[in-house]
Amino acid sequence: MEENVRSNFKLSRLVRTASSEIYVIWDGESRVGQVHLHYAHDTIHAAILLEADLTTHEEEDLLELIDEDVVSSYLPSFEREDLLVTMFRAEEISSFSYAPGDIEDFEPDDEEED
Repeated sequence: MEENVRSNFKLSRLVRTASSEIYVIWDGESRVGQVHLHYAHDTIHAAILLEADLTTHEEEDLLELIDEDVVSSYLPSFEREDLLVTMFRAEEISSFSYAPGDIEDFEPDDEEED
């Protein structure tokens, strides 16, 4: 029987407002998607946009990471049935900004280059 190895998922926050957050999901150095969280009083809605195929075990690991690292810090005592999650298969087609200059790719580590 093959042993399941926990994925190396990491979340990098892109946006945070009073009622929502968006994170890029990394598995090691590979971007695998985004999670959009919306806080509505005692209910939390999560939309997970996956750009890569994950096993059921990896999906469970990802949900556990999102719960432990983000959701529980927002509302530690909420009931788990109040976390509503929808997963989507997604593909980034393009990015657009009115900002001058090129749009740089978001890297998993926020290290500045010299």
